[in-house]
Amino acid sequence: MRHIRCLAIGAIALATMLGACSSNQQSDQTPTMTVQAATAQNDPIQQIVTADAVLYPQDQAAIVPQVSAPIRKFYVQRASRVHAGEKLAELENEPLQGVYTENQGGYQQAQATYETALQDAQQQLKLAQQQLDAAQNLYNSRQSLLEQGAASKKDVEDARIALTQAQNQDNLAQKQYNLKAAEGQLNAAKGKVTSAQAQLQYATITSPIDGVVTDRPYYVGETVPSGQAILTVMNLSSIVARAHIAQDQASRLKVGDSATISSTGATKPLEGKVTLVSPALDPNSTTVEVWVQAPNPGDRLKPGGNARVDIVAQTVQNALVIPATALLTQTNGSTSVVLIGTDNKPKQQDVKVGIRDGDNVQITDGLKAGDRVVTAGAYELSTEDPDVLAKTTVTIPKPAAAGDESN
Repeated sequence: MRHIRCLAIGAIALATMLGACSSNQQSDQTPTMTVQAATAQNDPIQQIVTADAVLYPQDQAAIVPQVSAPIRKFYVQRASRVHAGEKLAELENEPLQGVYTENQGGYQQAQATYETALQDAQQQLKLAQQQLDAAQNLYNSRQSLLEQGAASKKDVEDARIALTQAQNQDNLAQKQYNLKAAEGQLNAAKGKVTSAQAQLQYATITSPIDGVVTDRPYYVGETVPSGQAILTVMNLSSIVARAHIAQDQASRLKVGDSATISSTGATKPLEGKVTLVSPALDPNSTTVEVWVQAPNPGDRLKPGGNARVDIVAQTVQNALVIPATALLTQTNGSTSVVLIGTDNKPKQQDVKVGIRDGDNVQITDGLKAGDRVVTAGAYELSTEDPDVLAKTTVTIPKPAAAGDESN
């Protein structure tokens, strides 16, 4: 029995030793983890500002009649393409034609009165000038004869009085030659003719711009209410997307920046440029209004529709780029990645971020070209105990070959 007891104790001791050895072997083993990784590389990257927008035409004219009269005739329909200066419609103009004819007669009468007054004044002025010259010559002659003793002082005085009278008559003729009253009447009559002619011309409706007729709400015979448009013409050769963008993003934009306009009405985005960055904030939304204009071939995009604008705010040609999925953001706002060393050991590395562009992000500090970073599994590694992380080895599965469906 003592021998059996000794064997049992020896077996227990041996089992304990073997267990300890096994535990030590397990603790010495290196933990491994399978992850996805990508390599940091130098590539161009763009900072894109994206916003929702509303579409507007390049130009628009809501044509309001300048006179109130029934519509006589339309020359265009909705969707008609027109050119600047083209006749679009006519209003009834008989009363306007009568007013024009009447005022034209008044102008002709005023012009005849003015011409008659002008001729009379010129004749009176000429006669007065002749009498003045004659009186002056007589006075000079008698003054000379007086000095020679051939004329009396009375003759000279009579000649002086006659000269004074001729001068007064000439001054009166000069004043009468000032035809301000007749000129005023003539100008007033001319103004009435011009006004009546303009009113008559207003009865013909023409297009101020090139474009397409988008609205024609009235019918022949109707009188357009005051202030209402008889026709609307839009230039749709280019489309303008107006977006409201937050101040911090709008501050990076400028006129001339490349942009695209995307909408359900276009199979592919339209290439355009920024044409306006408002210098003031919208008082209701405290955002900045930005316009993007793009050619609109075939009038594919329609005014009033919704769209999305993507504006290139900045481009870096040789940036260090990694996938955005590799980026870890801490609660304090700092950023890091899990860097894979040459020995496949993971290490958390602080980085500074630059431009973000969709699935990619620029790293301005903390990495160099060729560094490998974890893109799937980074968060799990970053939460490991530092001592365990230092012993961990990562494995990166190779992508399946083309046609291999074993995975």
